[in-house]
Parts: sequence; structure tokens; C-alpha cells
Amino acid sequence: MVKKNDEYIVTIEDMGSEGEGVGKIDGYTVFVKDALPGEKARIKITKAGKSFGYGRLMEVLEPSEYRVEPRCPIARKCGGCQIQEMSYEAQLAFKEKKVQGNLERIGKIPPSQYQMCTIIGMEEPYNYRNKAQYPVGLDKDGRIIMGFYAGRTHSIIPCENCDIGDRINSEILDIVKSHMEEYNIQPYDEETHKGVVRHVLIRRGFTTNQVMVCIVVNGSELKGATKLVERLKAIDGMTSISININKEKTNVIMGKTVIDLYGEGYIEDYIGDVKFRISPLSFYQVNPVQTKELYGKALEFAGLTGEETVWDMYCGVGTISLFLAKAARKVYGVEIVPEAIEDARKNAKLNNIDNAEFFVGKAEEVVPKMYKEYGLGADVVVVDPPRKGCDEKLLETMIAMSPEKIVYVSCDSATLARDLEYLKGHGYGVKKVQPVDMFPHSVHVETVCLLSKLMKQSIM
Repeated sequence: MVKKNDEYIVTIEDMGSEGEGVGKIDGYTVFVKDALPGEKARIKITKAGKSFGYGRLMEVLEPSEYRVEPRCPIARKCGGCQIQEMSYEAQLAFKEKKVQGNLERIGKIPPSQYQMCTIIGMEEPYNYRNKAQYPVGLDKDGRIIMGFYAGRTHSIIPCENCDIGDRINSEILDIVKSHMEEYNIQPYDEETHKGVVRHVLIRRGFTTNQVMVCIVVNGSELKGATKLVERLKAIDGMTSISININKEKTNVIMGKTVIDLYGEGYIEDYIGDVKFRISPLSFYQVNPVQTKELYGKALEFAGLTGEETVWDMYCGVGTISLFLAKAARKVYGVEIVPEAIEDARKNAKLNNIDNAEFFVGKAEEVVPKMYKEYGLGADVVVVDPPRKGCDEKLLETMIAMSPEKIVYVSCDSATLARDLEYLKGHGYGVKKVQPVDMFPHSVHVETVCLLSKLMKQSIM
């Protein structure tokens, strides 16, 4: 019987959806983080259930052909990169297989029923993130540290020079840390609810080179703020410096109030030829190179001629909406976050786009109302829902609107598969599936899926 703390030699046969290796001990399944298919490894059982357990990788005895040396020295400890020890080619193959497997297992859609497009990877899968949120704390010796949480914990792993983050981050963190030390500003402590600085948010526009720094504080001000601004302004491209007020006992990073210390409170950047204004609270995709690929594919799948009415559900700050508006007759966008809709309207104005209209509210409530009461139907529907997928009421409305095409952009292929099964059962066929690697070295994968309305069989 497999027990906690027992050690075994296992052969890793497969890979789980979260990037963990899967092996067997006399038929008993064990999941091993950092182990790769094809490896023989010595593991230590950390948790043993009735039918499966979890193990810690102690030693790789026979390495996989796909194993590489992670560029980051803390890749195993940090929760950000789950599969950096795997070659990038193997990462892409894993993600493509993950999408296809979920569609077949959860959505009951075999590969023979649609065109599976080769995953779109990156030429340079490092330093791709235009945004980072660094938690701030103290180490065991009482020194200020900034970095990332270890997997499934709130223990901070010091890391100021992340290999998937922007290279400018470490310079900014050095300045903030020095300022905190000089003014004796303490990091926030989640347990005692004391201390001041909770997180440091950094954003950079990769096209414009505009830089934003926002310090999240447990209070209403930051000591020596004027001096800090002068130091940060020396960094090339510094455009916006602010503090964000978050006094709540919560693990939510950002509060609702932002106080600008320098600049207009936003930076600007481009996706393709569309300009976006980004504030500290704005949602904006973190990988601009792959976002252009993702939205370009959504636009291609939509196949717009300039005559279509399009609904963009879960539109955020209007990123996809504005891409579509340049090729459509009219675009309607809906999003539950008021600040995001405000940004969407500003972004439309910024790009001189006057055929996009935005609504605040839950998509599953706004869209049915607009369709039933005002007849705002759609030739094409685009959905880009959160990880939990689409609300069933919204799916019902999409079916009732009867668009010729549905373009589904997903950040979770499991909930995508669930929703595709529903749509398939109500008259839509899956035509094309395009995975896009937005987050190299993690297990996450974005997917663009094209569905078309099936012709009803004629009754003889």
C-alpha cells in the first residue's frame, strides 16, 4: 500500500493537464510535479489518496529527451512557470494535445470533425510579459524581498529579474526597495494586517516604450512619495506613477482607488494598428506579440465583409471589439466591469472608431434584453469569457440570435469543450480550432474556435 513519505522508483508515462508527470506504482496513479514523460525518477509520496496520490521529484535517474535546463534558477520553486524544464517544442506539442484531448473527452468532439490548426508559438518565448505584480514581504532575517508566490502558497520567492518578465522590472524594484529602506516603510503582513506596501505593479507598452509603476499600499499615502517619483522618472519611458489604496483584509491585489503621483494615470500601447489606453486597473493582455496573433486569428475566423453586425461578449476594454469594428458594419460589446467599458469607449474614440457601442452589465443579462426588446441581433458572435466559460443563459441567447458564425476565444480548453458540446447540440458545428501559446513555460493555452450554423436537413 502506498503511504505518505514512502519513496519509489517510477517511470513517468504521461503528463497531466497541470503539467505534472503521471506514473504508476503497481497500478496506483501518482502525479509528480517537474517530472516529464519517458523519465525514470525517484520520488517521495507527499499525499496518498485511495485511488491516486502526489509525489515530489527527488532525483531524475533517466532523463526525458525533452528535458532542458531551466533558464530561471528558481523555476521549480516559483508558481509562475510550471514546465520550464521542458523544451519549447515539447511544450507546444503538450498544449496542442491538451486542447484536442479536452475537446474529445469533455466536448465529445473527435478530431475528425474539425480542422485542428498547428499551435502558434513564439520565436522568442522569454521576456514576453508586459505586466508584473510583485508581492512585497520580509525574509527570515527581516530584509525586504520582492518576487513571486511559490506554487499554491503565499510564501514569497525572491525574484527581481524574472525570465518571462520585462527586463526593466529589476531596475524599478531596486529603486522601490531602496526607497522603502531609506524611509523605513514596512511591507504588508497578511496575517497581522500591518505594514504598508503590498505589491508593486509594473507595466510597459512594448510598442510605445511607455512605463507605468503603481505601488499598492495598505494606507492612504506613501512616505517620501515625491522623492520616489524623482528616482523613478529617471527611467527611460517612465510615463505614469501612482499609488493604489487597498486597506482590505483580502488576497485581491488591487483596491478601487488610484492616486496619481506623476503623469496622466495611464500609458498607451498598440495591438496591430489599434491604440489602447491602459490604466492600473485596466485589463490588457500581458503578451502583446501573441495577442496580435490571437485577435488576428479571431478576425480571420469571423470572415467579415463590412456588412455584418457583431456582438462581442465579455469585451473587456474593447480589444477584440475594436479589431472587429474596422471590418464590420456595427459592433456591440458588453462587459460587467464599468471601468473596462469606460476604457473601451475611450479606446474607440482614441482610434476614431464610431461603429462600436458598449454596454455595462452581465453578458447573460444584457444580451437577451437587447435582443428581445430592441432586436439587436448578430450575424457573427464573438465570445471571450473568463476561465469558467459562458453562462448557459448566454449560450441560450446566442442560439436564439442564430448568427451564421460564432468565434469562441478561450483561456481554458476544458470549459471551452463543455460549451462547444452545448452549441453542437443546438445546431452549430465546430469547423476550426486554433491554439495560441500566450504563456510560454506555463501550462496555460489560449484557443480560438470557429463554429458555423448547420443547415437543417430538409423533410421529405
